[in-house]
Amino acid sequence: MSVPTSTRAAVLRAHGEPLVLEELPLPQECEPGAAIVKVDCATLCATDVHLWSGGMSFPGMLPMVLGHEMVGTVVAAGPGTADALGRAVQVGDRIGWSESTCGHCHGCTVTRNPVACSSRGYGFLQRSDRWPHSTAGLAEYDYVTPNAQKFILPDDVKDTWAASAGCAVKTVLHAFDRAGGVRPGANVLVQGAGALGIVATAVARASGAGTVVTVGAPDARLELARRFGADLVIGLDGDAGSRREAVLEATGGRGADLVLDLAGAPGVGAEAVDLAAWGGTFVIVGSTGPRPDPIPLGTVMGKELNVLGSLNGDVGDYRNSIEFLRAFRSRFAWDELFSEPVGLGGASEALASMSRLEQVKAVVHPWLP
Repeated sequence: MSVPTSTRAAVLRAHGEPLVLEELPLPQECEPGAAIVKVDCATLCATDVHLWSGGMSFPGMLPMVLGHEMVGTVVAAGPGTADALGRAVQVGDRIGWSESTCGHCHGCTVTRNPVACSSRGYGFLQRSDRWPHSTAGLAEYDYVTPNAQKFILPDDVKDTWAASAGCAVKTVLHAFDRAGGVRPGANVLVQGAGALGIVATAVARASGAGTVVTVGAPDARLELARRFGADLVIGLDGDAGSRREAVLEATGGRGADLVLDLAGAPGVGAEAVDLAAWGGTFVIVGSTGPRPDPIPLGTVMGKELNVLGSLNGDVGDYRNSIEFLRAFRSRFAWDELFSEPVGLGGASEALASMSRLEQVKAVVHPWLP
């Protein structure tokens, strides 16, 4: 296969507007440790929707290529290119890739947490009008930089599963890890019924939780949460009081030992603190911006709650996500999370559809017409 010198990509130039199909340059040759990859599949997540709509924005971000959950086939690899486990990356390998990290900043060395890297690269953090131009999912080819955390994928994990592991699944597993896991028989409350909430429901069930409650909308997503292990689902048509009553009844009046905010909606934090059991843990995962959200600190103190933030995850979480999907493929119908794939030309409508909560995980195959 000849190595391409440019790639077609769907570029976001204005929030809320259709993506623009453009030709972006690719490097003439791969640096040591880098690779050029043919993108086989990208899955979209809520962050892509927020970025597209302008609900999540930062100065100087546009133009950009959306998509940070993707897998592809290597068409060129620089000298010494290896994945996170030290395995040589070769032409023809199918890989996924996580954030790029510098390895020498305070976060990488002192904090010892790649998520804290001050030079963290992550798909949408890189403008498409600057080198290396194409690093994200909505493109036919990507340049996978030397510091990007690559992972050679097992053959028995589908493209859609492996792509979603790059953010959605690893974000959930990282949050559970931050919480210290699930004590057998513990009551778990999942706030949000998007992809993260549904995956979190499955993780809670697979981890031996007692009662799992998922709160969210619309009804189709709540029904999916039931199939992924929720004992009780609660819609958003009632008020906070009615939800409180339902959660307390389901948990024997104690509340939830573990509450995960995967919704990020106004008022979710205060409701989480209210519904947490004494000594429980509240993990904030779903917030996407600096919007203030009041939390009753007296309740946090009085219940001796553990309140944690959880941002995303690293390549270790990515690897664990792949193994989680493999291990529980006979228990959970992962394919139910994904819509029928579209090409780059259909990506704009896929984003709009997700914003209307019509899809859980949109799928883009860049090579479809």
